[in-house]
Amino acid sequence: MTETTAAHTLPDSVIIVLFGATGDLAGRMVLPALAEVHGRGLMPERWRLIGCATEEFDDDHFREVVRSSLERSEKGVPSDWASFSPSVRYAGGAFDEKDAGELPGLLERARAELTEGGRGEPLVLFFLAVPPRAFKSIARGLGAHGLADGARVVFEKPYGTSLESFEDLDSAVKEVLDEEQVFRIDHFLGKEGVQTIYVMRFANQLFGSEWSRASIEQVQIDVPEDLDVANRASFYEATGAALDMIVTHLFQVAGQVAMEPPADLRDPTSVLAAREAALRAFRPLDPTEDVVLGQFEGYTDIDGVAPDSTQDTYVAARLWVDTERWRGVPFLLRTGKRMARRTQRITLVLKPPYGPLANELTDPNTIEICFAGDGEIQLGITVKTPGPDLTYSSGKAVLELDDVPGGEPISPYASLIHDALIGDRSLFTTAEGLRAAFTAFAPLQGPDRPTPLPYAPGSWGPKEADRLAVPHRWMLGG
Repeated sequence: MTETTAAHTLPDSVIIVLFGATGDLAGRMVLPALAEVHGRGLMPERWRLIGCATEEFDDDHFREVVRSSLERSEKGVPSDWASFSPSVRYAGGAFDEKDAGELPGLLERARAELTEGGRGEPLVLFFLAVPPRAFKSIARGLGAHGLADGARVVFEKPYGTSLESFEDLDSAVKEVLDEEQVFRIDHFLGKEGVQTIYVMRFANQLFGSEWSRASIEQVQIDVPEDLDVANRASFYEATGAALDMIVTHLFQVAGQVAMEPPADLRDPTSVLAAREAALRAFRPLDPTEDVVLGQFEGYTDIDGVAPDSTQDTYVAARLWVDTERWRGVPFLLRTGKRMARRTQRITLVLKPPYGPLANELTDPNTIEICFAGDGEIQLGITVKTPGPDLTYSSGKAVLELDDVPGGEPISPYASLIHDALIGDRSLFTTAEGLRAAFTAFAPLQGPDRPTPLPYAPGSWGPKEADRLAVPHRWMLGG
């Protein structure tokens, strides 16, 4: 996110170790992102990628696995594949505290190649694209086999599923790693639209002057999805929409919106401190008054779902941020499966204007940031309806971020991998931030959790959630 400074520059060389290298997440997200980083010239000139998984095969076979993953990706096999593939290696077999498998030997050979001719030691970046249950054993394995010193370690989400499990996991990780070595990835924070909040707010008086309860009546963060869960039924039965999306994604985006101006936007420590302070100000959710859960009709008919399941596939929550800037302003968070459309949007709902038209307008003005895809900014404004009479209409002015001159959007995973390479943690979650998020979420995991209400596939969820947005409506689908 930040400009590359002397403190945050690319290392001369790097070894990236990808655990779970043959898995779905690596194939869909991580490997295409690594190819993008390389293709954009954001990788050190001297580098190695070591894939780690339980399957036993050689480097050439793994290169074919990588190539197949890239063929299925949106951008396809990069034109620089011939220069990319020779740096790819593979270490098969188990890796834990007792058995390091082939990894240490392969790491030593890669180091020897990269330091040939008296060059300096490479950075080692471990990326854990594995199920969370493997986080502790791999972290402890890094310590047991002497691989943790000076390394950076990227952990996928979820980093814990409750306040207690988060504390247990983080305590185990901290036996081996310092906080500065830990990069907990949340790809929503890497999205162009979410990152543009900073510049939009702090570089434009038009928006920055309105960014408080003095002008804003509501903040809505809406991530509806039209996808089913048939391919993830076991995951959803164990997790649900609220736990999957609120603590990591929507709370983190809310923290971006709610934070106070950091002392220095180019200093990751300053940015993280500002976001952590916002997260600590989140009032714990009130499950009775401020949360509506839903389950789409037909969910219990899916293979792998219990016939009497009460798991949520939808959540709408009203979050309160107890700071002077936001006191009394509800942050409305909504997400769910099998909804009317798929998008990702932040909407600042502005208060009515003062003056002669204050009581004549029906639709509020809005500032909207779409963070799906390459992102866009929309302004919902009121204008005179063309014609002889003084009547009013609502319209939208739209700026698509990929139309900004000189820009070339970067995918969230590629952006975050580059930040990990240069040591910029400002778009990664921290222990303090996650502790605050799980604390605010904890009441929803207690005895007062509401029963999910049914909703029709293709709808906007249970109508009961409309009360959370009063006196307005959900800007999407309302």
